[in-house]
Amino acid sequence: MRRINKVAVLGAGIMGSRIAMHFANIGCRVLLLDMVPREPNDAEKAKGLDTSSPLVRNRIVNDLFTAALRGKPASTYTKDVAQRIELGNFDDDMSKIKDVDWVIEVVVERLEIKKLIYDKVEAHRKPGTLVTSNTSGIPIHLMSEGRGEDFQKHFCGTHFFNPPRYLRLLEIIPGPKTDPEIIDFLMHYGDLYLGKQTVLCKDTPAFIANRLGIYAMVQTIRTAQEMGLSVEAVDKLTGPVVGRPKSGTFRLSDVVGLDTTVNVCNNLKATLKNDESVEAFELPDIMAKLMENKWLGEKSGQGFYKKVKEGGKSVILALDFESMEYKPSEKVSFDTLNTTKGIDRLADRFAILLKGKDKAGEFYRKTFTDGFKYATNRIPEIADELFRVDDAIKAGFGWEMGLFETADAVGVKDFIAIAEAEGNKPADWVYEMLKAGHESFYKVEGGQRQYYDIDSKSYKAIPGTESFIILDNIRKNNVVWKNAGSSIFDLGDGILGLEFHSKMNTFGAEVIEGLNKSYDLAEKDFRGLVVGNDSNQAFSAGANLAMLFMYAIEQEWDEIFMIIEQFQRTMMRARYSSIPVVTAPHTLALGGGCELNLHADKIVAAAETYMGLVEVGVGVIPGGGGTKEMALRCSDMYQPGDSELNILQNAFMNIAQAKVSGSAHEAMEMNYLKQGRDQIVLNRSRLLAEAKQAAVELAENGYTMPTKRKDIKVQGKAGIALFKAGIKAMRLGNYISDHDALIAEKLAYVISGGDLSYAQNVTEEYLLELEREAFVSLCGERKTLERMQGLLTGGKPPRN
Repeated sequence: MRRINKVAVLGAGIMGSRIAMHFANIGCRVLLLDMVPREPNDAEKAKGLDTSSPLVRNRIVNDLFTAALRGKPASTYTKDVAQRIELGNFDDDMSKIKDVDWVIEVVVERLEIKKLIYDKVEAHRKPGTLVTSNTSGIPIHLMSEGRGEDFQKHFCGTHFFNPPRYLRLLEIIPGPKTDPEIIDFLMHYGDLYLGKQTVLCKDTPAFIANRLGIYAMVQTIRTAQEMGLSVEAVDKLTGPVVGRPKSGTFRLSDVVGLDTTVNVCNNLKATLKNDESVEAFELPDIMAKLMENKWLGEKSGQGFYKKVKEGGKSVILALDFESMEYKPSEKVSFDTLNTTKGIDRLADRFAILLKGKDKAGEFYRKTFTDGFKYATNRIPEIADELFRVDDAIKAGFGWEMGLFETADAVGVKDFIAIAEAEGNKPADWVYEMLKAGHESFYKVEGGQRQYYDIDSKSYKAIPGTESFIILDNIRKNNVVWKNAGSSIFDLGDGILGLEFHSKMNTFGAEVIEGLNKSYDLAEKDFRGLVVGNDSNQAFSAGANLAMLFMYAIEQEWDEIFMIIEQFQRTMMRARYSSIPVVTAPHTLALGGGCELNLHADKIVAAAETYMGLVEVGVGVIPGGGGTKEMALRCSDMYQPGDSELNILQNAFMNIAQAKVSGSAHEAMEMNYLKQGRDQIVLNRSRLLAEAKQAAVELAENGYTMPTKRKDIKVQGKAGIALFKAGIKAMRLGNYISDHDALIAEKLAYVISGGDLSYAQNVTEEYLLELEREAFVSLCGERKTLERMQGLLTGGKPPRN
């Protein structure tokens, strides 16, 4: 059985260093190599060093790796991950690849250089070692030419997308002699261990995602210029409203670097032989002008946008295509977009957007149908199955829905009618599909999503997804109960599933009702409960403050007290129910979303989970048992001889600073996840299935409901005194405001267990009561109400 324990990454540039870090993230040891400098730099010469010095010989790899470590967003899950990476150079350390299981080449995109590297690899690798290239443009068959039989058998393309930690796509491209078992292994390993959407590609120019994504980007820019749309307008039209990253088109170009896009375009234009739309890769005028000016984006300080300092503040300027000058970035509005504001479900927006009577509607009709036409004509050139095209563009460019999924959302017949009106008639196979009575590219049969297979002219299950739980696939037949904010599903095997579907999955009355209903149903007729969802935005962004704010304005303190008490009881039921409760957080798990996880019997978290108790930002302390729970968890950590106050201080500071974990692994360091109990899942698509399995295992291993705790050790006056001293120092240094200080003092009081004369054990109920009282008292503060109002009206609380 093949195992990957150690990986060699050849090339320490932006991609190489970040690929190395992601392998280190999952526990692999990594050897990262780059070239030796031709001569020492001035600083090295001043120290009397020459090219025989290890410091000089490893300078390039050291500098590149250090820069990658400092990069934002972070490429490592936690700071200590970098310790798994050994640095070296091609001349002195290439022999070390004899001890690795996988060699990944990530050097410059020039075939002759890659071949020189492969000469060295072939001289040192042991037979059976995987060798892959991260190339995005050089044909795989050209790189494998002339190599030995074992090398070619174990060689293929593995194209990661940047940044490798965050973008889920991993394209696997077989060479002419790659062993099929190697491809199967990499498809499985990338999915299970690297957390990737692995997509099998053909050895065609730019493979799948870049071929379609760069086409879409260039055609969007061309359409914008033809329609006279501004940079800001297009980025608004191509952002979250259509399920794409908030960077939009032009901001994305600046981040990626215009030269990168242009290089891909030029390569495609030069190498494509049978592409009817090859002229689309001719640079639009505006791109050519920016290249001529060397305005490449972030790397050159300006591109479609430019950041400048005005009055001590950073201001974003946007390029005017006509004058080629920068002007203040403006907010834009379109009637078509306004009509979709109340539509939360992405699939329901597309038909409305495409019917728009303004420039937005015209833009969508032109660009959506053009991209669709291009995709239909690329099958079977770049892929035999349409689902691979959608998977690649979604995972590589962060789209929520693929091109064929979008057509399904509108209705294929209606979408084709729009396409024909725009002169974007799709490929013949689409008409053959409709003629045969098949009216969608995907359908759900027996809870399994299927795709239309062009060769067999029938529907087939998407391979590899049999073990996934996708709520949309079971929504029709498996819903047990639902209200406006939540749905309860029968996940099978005696396990219930609870999904939130409020805005950002925040906790309002409907979600609280759904939680309590799910406990009741599970305790009566099932053996376990999973709380999770398929949202791309948040597990839960916390409590919906609107009702709380209203009661606080009206000074309805009894109502607020009852709301918080009910919220605490609902969170506590996650732990004190007769059935195991497993939560499956991902992306944002903030405030109440964090508190629910803290009370679960087990957390099965996506690796990209950003968890924190952030309530101080709106002027209160965690009031759903979060403050109590951190006091409890600190108590459980105390060992004889420990500095208990230091342990408590870490929890206090995480809450007082509203610190959010940068990953699930960091959440474990912050004591939000428990080592040895909770689980981290790399592939988000597997999250709900893994959570369900955890619930089954807990139930089958004789789960019994825990008893409420009466042995929580709190520090009393000693803890309060420690924290007050720190709060006073922070206030004197003007690091915090008077209101920050008040909130921190309330937090200190609760997490220390109140004004007790000495450290002693208390009950959960005692701490929950302190928590409620502090929360309600802070709701009576004017500055707390100002913070709540700021969040509710402008999305950002003031620092008052």
